[in-house]
Amino acid sequence: MTVNKDTPDWARPVVHWEIEARDPERQKAFYSELFNWKIGDGFIMDIQPGLGAPEPGPAGHLRQSGRSGVNLYVQVRDLQASLTKAVELGATVVAEPFDVPGGPTLAGVVDPEGNPLMLVQQ
Repeated sequence: MTVNKDTPDWARPVVHWEIEARDPERQKAFYSELFNWKIGDGFIMDIQPGLGAPEPGPAGHLRQSGRSGVNLYVQVRDLQASLTKAVELGATVVAEPFDVPGGPTLAGVVDPEGNPLMLVQQ
């Protein structure tokens, strides 16, 4: 995608989110029952937006992890410039830019307090 650097910037939208869980089946049951979300099966359990899921807004997923927490995926116009700025502001790069097969290019940082954040190329 061609990005016009001369157009005004905009607020970065959250385009995806992730729940990490040490016990994903327990978390799946919790969120399914609490919010009536329909959560898929597998290693990455899809949670679609809309009826039966968070609405309105981006889709998300739940997955197995060694930690428990929530990660945000935020869309940026220029991935490399955003990575550079994040580091200047105190973040640490934990995943250099990589392409998701059939999807966007992502990069991962942890913010100055250690919270994970994924940057998503527009």
